[in-house]
Amino acid sequence: MLGWFGKKQSQPPAGTRQERSKKPKEVPKTVTPSAHDSLRERVESAGLPTEPLEAALAECDRLDAMDPASPEYSISWNYLEYILSLPWDKTTRDDLDILRAEEVLNARHHGLQRVKDRILEFLAVKSLRGVHTPRILLVDDEQIARENLSIVFEADGYEVQAVGNGLEAVAAMEKKPADVVVSDLKMEGMDGMELLQVLRQRWPDTKVIMLTGYATVKTAVAAMRRGADQYLGKPVNLTKLRQYVSDLYKQSLRAQHLHGPVLCFTGPPGLGKTSIGKAIAEAMGRKFFRLSLAGLRDEAELRGHRRTYVGAMPGRILQGIRKVQSKNPVILLDEVDKAIQNFQGDATAVLLEMLDPEQNHAFVDNYMGLPFDLSGVLFICTANTVERLPAPLRDRLEVIEFSSYTPQEKRYIAANHLVPDQLAQHGLDDRLVTLSPAAVELIVGGYTREAGLRGLRQQLASLCRKLARRVLTNGKDQAVSVDVDTVVQLLGPPPFAATAAQANPKVGLATSLVWTENGGEIIFVEAAAMHGNKQLFLTGSLGEILRESAQTALSYIRSHAREYAIDPIFYSTADIHVHIPAGAVSKEGPSAGMAITLALLSLLTGRPARQDVASTGELSLLGEVLPVGGIREKLMAAQVSGLSVVILPQGCAPRVQSLGKDVVGNLDIRFVSTINEAADIALCDTAIPDRTA
Repeated sequence: MLGWFGKKQSQPPAGTRQERSKKPKEVPKTVTPSAHDSLRERVESAGLPTEPLEAALAECDRLDAMDPASPEYSISWNYLEYILSLPWDKTTRDDLDILRAEEVLNARHHGLQRVKDRILEFLAVKSLRGVHTPRILLVDDEQIARENLSIVFEADGYEVQAVGNGLEAVAAMEKKPADVVVSDLKMEGMDGMELLQVLRQRWPDTKVIMLTGYATVKTAVAAMRRGADQYLGKPVNLTKLRQYVSDLYKQSLRAQHLHGPVLCFTGPPGLGKTSIGKAIAEAMGRKFFRLSLAGLRDEAELRGHRRTYVGAMPGRILQGIRKVQSKNPVILLDEVDKAIQNFQGDATAVLLEMLDPEQNHAFVDNYMGLPFDLSGVLFICTANTVERLPAPLRDRLEVIEFSSYTPQEKRYIAANHLVPDQLAQHGLDDRLVTLSPAAVELIVGGYTREAGLRGLRQQLASLCRKLARRVLTNGKDQAVSVDVDTVVQLLGPPPFAATAAQANPKVGLATSLVWTENGGEIIFVEAAAMHGNKQLFLTGSLGEILRESAQTALSYIRSHAREYAIDPIFYSTADIHVHIPAGAVSKEGPSAGMAITLALLSLLTGRPARQDVASTGELSLLGEVLPVGGIREKLMAAQVSGLSVVILPQGCAPRVQSLGKDVVGNLDIRFVSTINEAADIALCDTAIPDRTA
């Protein structure tokens, strides 16, 4: 019976395998033959995959022939130690309990509900895929062969079903499809070739291994041409068969996960993108490490340097995997949009291979020169914006946008999380030091203008440092109550105030809502006219799209001058100047198109523009107002700036309807389809004449 299967190669018991160190061992100062034998024994007993094992044994042979005093000797020794230190087959078991994952996310982060929902959906899908037990179907007309193969593969953890011919195999596949089919070639009823044809037609993703006792080159070629994935002769080499089944099952898994997403968290700084990645790793029970790509210039930092270079070492990917000692960790590729692309190379190019499920199962580090399977790694990217990413890389990512925190969310997080944390970090007793709700509200609204929480945390830290000094001065046991006056006394006058609503209407000045990497902001568009020679001046560090928006606005007004009671030849003896303050800051995008048009209409008609009204939208040459993005952040910027009315394109109405009351607040939102409708809202009826005189 055993002879029919061939000699089974013994595997060392798992408990006797030598524990792998996270750091390669140093080369012994005195090298003896016993040291070589010990190293070779460690290589042979480490349970390495075939290719790394063959490479390590070849390197051991080279090491035996080297002079221990040569520089290559230590390089070769360290290379072997690094091979032994990598977790080639060491993984952590996923704990995909959705309820626990939700608890972890809620405990770590307040708000961000849409982001949490998407992450939980992602984990739910991964959980359903992960509970699948590998299934194998054995097809052989010899009962003893079926029984013995069943024992072998059941011991390996497979769900095994064994049948005696091709017809029974088809019936079994219809009832419960298998991942891998191992079939004999010669059988009665439906033989292996006929079964193979049916499998390829009805279950093309199933992997097939053909076995036969009449193995010839001709039959092997015929089987492979009909779609067999592997071919083995009898007596079967069990080691090869088990390896083939394992490899084909992994290929099947990769095919199932081929379209699985690589998550990319985008949004302004300080929103918790990195900490959400840590929470995902904690919820899944996986190891975690963060890899910052900011300022990365050379792809060798990720892929490693070849051993021919002095001081060569593996790339940061394999270094991180060796550090966490798991081949399926969660790797956070932080600030992927800040990797540098220049004439020296593109560091993001290596990411294409790392993130592609068709390639990352055989990722080759330049130092190792061996394929390492990254298909089990959960990659998560973070970026402030995806516009800077190369298109091929962007196509591999599923973007999850992090929206700005609302003022209400900031106040809750500050009162319940940030203030207690800062008091503890600065040695203050929260029973003696208290901040009133009004004080927290003042810090949130008067001392910070950001989408995230970093500035708020810094202001609270500054306040706590000053309070610590006051406590030591007045006595540790004296209670300190921090109110609005105390905040102003310690932090100075608030640098931000909601003053837009109190400003008087002005001619040639319109307010626009824009989106930046730091969240929503308001900008002011100024327009002036003077005697000149039909020139349009644009200043304020404006990008190409903004310049085109200004030109479009002027062309529209010139072509519709009579509708607005403007002299049709006003431009023949005049120059127009459009300026957006804060010239040191580059500005780009179509969102200010409506505001530029309103500023020019205010200038040329003499009708003052209301300063409690802001607009956002792109203008077409026909006067239509087109939708833009970033509506949530823009509306929050309007709230904190004290605006009353916001003019939005009609196409943005569905997005606004999906927003909560905490975002819309008390804003009076008006939807318009044309610039005429916007002008009736934003411009006063009374005109101040002779603006171009």
